[in-house]
Amino acid sequence: MLKYTSQRKIAVVLAIFLGWLGAHRFYLGQIGWGVVYLVLFYLFTPLVIVLSLIDAVRYLFMSDDDFPRAKP
Repeated sequence: MLKYTSQRKIAVVLAIFLGWLGAHRFYLGQIGWGVVYLVLFYLFTPLVIVLSLIDAVRYLFMSDDDFPRAKP
């Protein structure tokens, strides 16, 4: 459980500060989604910022039992 708690916290921090680059998705092993975030960043930056903040809030309030399901 502690492993998922620390991974979840890192994912939240990455989503807040580097989410516009898809860093949290790359960290979670979701390479495809990370690339989507990078492409969308160049096409429509505000959307990526909103999506990354939504991801941060989602990870923040997600339980440790549900977090492994957020990963591939």
